[in-house]
Amino acid sequence: MDPGVVAGMLDEVYAACRGDTSGAPADYIPELAAVAPDSFGLCLATADGLVYAVGDTDIGFTIQSISKPFIYALALADRGLDGVAEHIDVEPSGEPFNEISLEPDTQRPSNPMINSGAITAASLVNGRDAADKFERVRRCYARFAGRELTMNEAVYQSEARTGYRNRAIGYMLRSVGIIDADPDDAVDRYFRQCSLEVTCADLALMAATLADNGVNPKTRERALSTALTERVLSVMTTCGMYNAAGDWVTTVGLPAKSGVGGGIIAVLPGQLGISVYSPRLDGQGNSVRGVAACRELSRRLELHFCHVTRSARTAIRADYTVAQLPSRLRRTPDEAAVLAAHGDRARVYELHGDLLFAGAERAVRAIEGKADGLDALVIDLRRVGEVSQVARGMLDELQAELVRRGSRVALVDPEATLGHEVSSLDPGDPRGRVFIDRDTATEWCEDIVLDRHRPTGTVARTSIDLDQHPLLSGLDEADRNRLCADFVARTFARGEVVAERGEPRSGLYLILDGRVRVTFPGTDGRVHRLVTLSSGMSFGEIPMLIGEKFVNDVVAETGVRVAVMSPAVFDELTEQHPRLKLALLQRLAAGAYAQMDSAVQTISANSENY
Repeated sequence: MDPGVVAGMLDEVYAACRGDTSGAPADYIPELAAVAPDSFGLCLATADGLVYAVGDTDIGFTIQSISKPFIYALALADRGLDGVAEHIDVEPSGEPFNEISLEPDTQRPSNPMINSGAITAASLVNGRDAADKFERVRRCYARFAGRELTMNEAVYQSEARTGYRNRAIGYMLRSVGIIDADPDDAVDRYFRQCSLEVTCADLALMAATLADNGVNPKTRERALSTALTERVLSVMTTCGMYNAAGDWVTTVGLPAKSGVGGGIIAVLPGQLGISVYSPRLDGQGNSVRGVAACRELSRRLELHFCHVTRSARTAIRADYTVAQLPSRLRRTPDEAAVLAAHGDRARVYELHGDLLFAGAERAVRAIEGKADGLDALVIDLRRVGEVSQVARGMLDELQAELVRRGSRVALVDPEATLGHEVSSLDPGDPRGRVFIDRDTATEWCEDIVLDRHRPTGTVARTSIDLDQHPLLSGLDEADRNRLCADFVARTFARGEVVAERGEPRSGLYLILDGRVRVTFPGTDGRVHRLVTLSSGMSFGEIPMLIGEKFVNDVVAETGVRVAVMSPAVFDELTEQHPRLKLALLQRLAAGAYAQMDSAVQTISANSENY
């Protein structure tokens, strides 16, 4: 079983309910009384087919009354809504499941979830003969379970020997014309369908098939049409838990069906199915632990259908590595090479929509599935709307688990969606760091990758001399010395504006130490980074070459030391040293081309990931 967040919650619920040994197995069917009374299994199956399981989930037991929604489904498929409605109503009865009674006005059973309704539904199944009709029932249930099912002969024989009350119901139905064929045939088919053997894991997939609009999430085979699935779930909501249905709907809030074999299924449409197996029953014939476990899961995972109104969708909008979509910090060639080789060890996940249980579960599962070997990971929450309490807890636990595995984790969460304020790095906090934008978080990931994978013995270059700047270092010594004499050193404090948007050209700037940030105003009212430049890089060359004004602000991101060639000196080179000016222009053009190539790669990566 996956050791993730959801599995951990399931373990907690299982442990909380396991100690309750009240109730007793059904004893009116001898074979049911002989089961191990303290068996206990709990499963949760997502609408895309993943089954979380804890306890005795592979023990076989008979489906009993959990068969009723599925025989009703088959009758609907065979006879249609109107054809079935002539024989079976859809109103809660408020009576025990095996009550010998019919609606006084119509003589119909109150609903298909009580014995009289289920026996009637069994009589409506099409087929050549009794054997063919039961085989169609078995195949129908198998499509929901995603595997072949067999009948427990001993339980069937036990039910057939002792099922006098159900025979009485069958004859009553025949006497008023609700069943228009041999009642013994319908009752025998009902005994057989109740005796089909399933496991808790089977029931979870049967419930998940109902959750997925009638399509089995494992096999992708359609077991029931969408319209009929809605009908079945509606009746399960109001009638599935017999005369405890009202309490169930208010406290659990899920369409459900129980069986005297000790099973319960519950369905959250569009999202998941739950199954429980525990043979000890309460006074209404429902599993004691099953009811408690469903109630606790609904509370912890916020599953009540009146709370969860949206169908689940994968919450991940995009995911990519920092090699695919780098930050806007221009890296040195050596750093770029390291990131090209190891950038897949840092990944960014962009989430969107409302994070309720099912969407969060899928996101957590997807992130966990790619987490092995990651040095750093970012979860971007800027497009997330509502976040349920359980989703918040799942993401917190995911972050802590990834840190335990050796990954650094950060959030992009400027609105504090998860309740964590934008913060400075705290290595001891499993929540990691919270950023205001994705680009800065991506840069943080790159720095972690560089720290871990930079070749041994090399260090990040943070400061250079003027003659070491790439724009000049490739020139011969005489030319280099001549040009160095034309630059003037200047320093800027962190946050100081070096060049302002709209101001005339002010020089060719070579960065010798620190970083500058080129920014632009966004439509969201915030100032955004276009690119960050560091030592060994340059800026101001385009205004110098074409004589135009600066189109962006350039701000010192850290304390910065630069060498500046003034516009006057730059222009004088054309007349006084044309060869040297040409060499300088060629190197500026090469740098501009490299910068353009980097920008094109970033745009291309953006288009692939959006």
